[in-house]
Amino acid sequence: MEPTQASEPQKNIDPNIQDNSNQGTEPLQLNKNDLESKIIEMLKSCYDPEIPVDIYQLGLIYKIQTDPEGKVNIEMTLTSPQCPVAGSLPPEVERKIKTIEGVSEVKVEVVWDPPWEPSKMTDAAKLQLGML
Repeated sequence: MEPTQASEPQKNIDPNIQDNSNQGTEPLQLNKNDLESKIIEMLKSCYDPEIPVDIYQLGLIYKIQTDPEGKVNIEMTLTSPQCPVAGSLPPEVERKIKTIEGVSEVKVEVVWDPPWEPSKMTDAAKLQLGML
C-alpha cells in the first residue's frame, strides 16, 4: 500500500471571505471600521486626571490611522505643553491600544499644531463640564 500524504487545507479563493487559516501566526485582520471603533472605545477609557472627561471626548485625539497589518498611528495633543500627564498619558494610550485584538504595532505621536482649545471638545464633554 502506498503511503498517503496529508493534503494542505484548501485556501478560500473568494475575495469577500476572510481567510483565518493562519490564525495565531499572523495578526488578526479586522475590518478598518471595526478596528477604529475598538480603538475609540479604548481611548474613551483614558482620562486626564485633572478633567473628568475622557481624552477622546476632550478632543485630544487628532488622527487615528490603521493599516491591514494592524499597525496603528495616533496623533494626539494635550491641553497644554505643561500638562502634568505629558509623560504618562501617551504611553498609557499606547499600552491600552496594544491590548486590542488585531493590533500589531502602535505609534503615538504628541503634536502641538493645531493647539488644543475648548472648542475641540464634544458637546457631551462640554455638558459634563458645565460649559453648555
